[in-house]
Amino acid sequence: MAANNDIVIGMAVALSGPVAAYDSDGAKMAQLFIDQTNAKGGLLGRQLRAVVVDTKSDRVEGARAGLAVLHKGASLVVVTCDYDYGAPAALQAQRAKTMSVFLCAEDPKAGVLGVGSLSFTSSIAAQVEGATMANWGYQKQKYRKSYVLLDDSAEYDKSVCAGFDWAFPKNGGQIVGRDTFKNADPSIASQITRLDRAIKEQGVDSVMLCTHTPGGTGVVRQLRDAGITLPIMNGSSMDGTYWLAAVPGLSDFYFAAIAAVADPRPAVQAMTADFKAKYGVPPASNAAYPIYSWLQLWAKAVTQVGSVDSKAVTAAMNSFRDEPTALGARSFTPKLHIQATAPMLVEDVRDGKDHVMEQWPAADPIPTSVLYRMEPK
Repeated sequence: MAANNDIVIGMAVALSGPVAAYDSDGAKMAQLFIDQTNAKGGLLGRQLRAVVVDTKSDRVEGARAGLAVLHKGASLVVVTCDYDYGAPAALQAQRAKTMSVFLCAEDPKAGVLGVGSLSFTSSIAAQVEGATMANWGYQKQKYRKSYVLLDDSAEYDKSVCAGFDWAFPKNGGQIVGRDTFKNADPSIASQITRLDRAIKEQGVDSVMLCTHTPGGTGVVRQLRDAGITLPIMNGSSMDGTYWLAAVPGLSDFYFAAIAAVADPRPAVQAMTADFKAKYGVPPASNAAYPIYSWLQLWAKAVTQVGSVDSKAVTAAMNSFRDEPTALGARSFTPKLHIQATAPMLVEDVRDGKDHVMEQWPAADPIPTSVLYRMEPK
């Protein structure tokens, strides 16, 4: 247990292995929030203190890490960005009747449905990303015939594609064909052959790719090496600059993001500047940002109830409607601990460099059937 009166925030996150690309900067952003809060006097007259245990990008280690930070007195457990990898630690927190939050997981099971009533995610539903790309692609870029490539190894990727599958036809677009692959597949040659045929025979004008690193990097490279020059859309899992060197000169690659290093919003610019001042470089991944805004809400709820009691703080957060944060308004309900609608940035990669294009308006709220990927009856 905690040896003093500090409020302990446990971080069971990946500091090594492939998932560290998403977790490391988010963990640093959480530490930045802790430092800034402590500089202002802390919460409830107490200092915040982080205890960190590396999950090593492993689900079994994730469960152990969750238990470890709980044993060190955590009143809040911060877990890995991805639902699949973060859930083992979050479930340990739920069993201990302790709040948890995913750093940036975007599958709606990251929260009430997949973990329990005390679990949140700091991000938005991945379906919002897919719907944003569908709306932007159809309305702004005039895409009319898209081909879907789904990496079905992760729930997040399935949710991104579910949002696109819902919104693109709703706009009037046509999904001409679709294919699947695994993130660990060394080659998608057969899928590229089928895509190439659809381009020539059915007039495909864009590709919706639902994947994540590290495998997603190889998929993009294979598409370009095969001469597929069509615009490629993706969710936020391929944001940031850390993977671009592996696909030299990449262009016409677009993705939706909650925030960015080049974000035009003053509050986000301030976060980026403070992060760079503390760590020497800006975040390498946009996955760093959501946890800061969620912790703002958590701190407000703690202050309101005068306690870090998980049940009381959760109840306070469930009452938040359009509550302001550095990343915009946020709402929760007892049944939904993820954002089902939000404006997003659209970014593009041109000549191997990432650029913020514009902020795209919020999509219509994602229907429950799409949010939880319910099969039609």
